[in-house]
Amino acid sequence: MTEQKLLPIDHCRHLAFAAIGGFFGGYALLCRGGILGSSQTMNLVELVIDALFGRGSSVLLHLLCLVIYVVGVMLSVIIPHVFHVDMRRLSPCITAAAAIAMGFFPADMTPLVALYPVFFSMSIQWSTFAGARGFQSATIFNSNNTKQASLALAHYLCEGEREQLTKLWFYGSTLLAFHAGAVWSWLAVKWLDVRGVWGVLPQLALAYYLVLREEQAERVLTPAQIREQEVLGEAEELVEEAEELVEEEKED
Repeated sequence: MTEQKLLPIDHCRHLAFAAIGGFFGGYALLCRGGILGSSQTMNLVELVIDALFGRGSSVLLHLLCLVIYVVGVMLSVIIPHVFHVDMRRLSPCITAAAAIAMGFFPADMTPLVALYPVFFSMSIQWSTFAGARGFQSATIFNSNNTKQASLALAHYLCEGEREQLTKLWFYGSTLLAFHAGAVWSWLAVKWLDVRGVWGVLPQLALAYYLVLREEQAERVLTPAQIREQEVLGEAEELVEEAEELVEEEKED
């Protein structure tokens, strides 16, 4: 990858939304029964287990959670297609509305139901903001970010390619931002209990500002320059795959 500024605007925007993902992850664990409201893995496993135990009402709650999540993902495509709305601007607004509403939910509310707004808003965020600097990266959970950072470090140690340090920096900074958001959620909950969810609002304001700044930067670039930035990550992956094939042929 060619040398870039330390933190280009799309990287800053990405980190801002990663911190928001970390905030909701921490808030859900602290205030809503230890349920991670940003993904479907735990929800679907619990749905199957409840079905096996014959817990019909719980199955319905989990099923509705799945429906909400799927609808959120689909709306990230349908809304801009039908109404020509920029989801990059709409997504943080939806998340802000969800956070405001959740602050009024009672502490003893059924945890899964209380997190329905998180399932909805985070599914939209994940579908709208898929990465930056040519790298694919989720901002609402960390499995792939951890994997990619680990792979980059391993490749650098084995091959000494400086490009891997760029990849390690991107995914490593994403992990740091995500967990910084979790720390902020702990402080917000400590001060405001369930209303600590409102602590995400300043983060959303910053993220929205960075979205606007990114749009300004894109207007300055030519279409060719924008496309060049989009394919940088893809080109790196193709080079890595080609090098691996060469090594395999040498071994054969």
